[in-house]
Amino acid sequence: MALKGGTRFSVRFEDVFPAGCVLVPDSITEAQDYNEATRTRTPAVDKVSGLRVWQVRVMDMDPDLAGRSREVAVKISAGVQPVPDSGAPFAPVEFEGMTVTPYVGQTGRLAYSYRATGFRAMAGGGKAGK
Repeated sequence: MALKGGTRFSVRFEDVFPAGCVLVPDSITEAQDYNEATRTRTPAVDKVSGLRVWQVRVMDMDPDLAGRSREVAVKISAGVQPVPDSGAPFAPVEFEGMTVTPYVGQTGRLAYSYRATGFRAMAGGGKAGK
């Protein structure tokens, strides 16, 4: 049986962000769906869980990304807007219940959509996997 488009694969936080990641300040927003027919936007709802979807931007701390974009968006399915444990800007965070969905982007290149069930301050503020 072939995989269907939109299949979510479980992935460990440490595999996605081996050097950790930090929360971009004021980046938690409600994700929006766009209806082409009505040309309206509505709050996004996760098709699997039925929960609202929030988008969080983080900076990938991988040193191999020098000179390239480090910003990554992660969608979180939750009944209420997630709030960081720490009010500190650029606080290290760790995502829980991560999944990845590979897809072909508009440029024809392989891209990834990341989702999580939540996030928390990274223990000790250090690198992932410690």
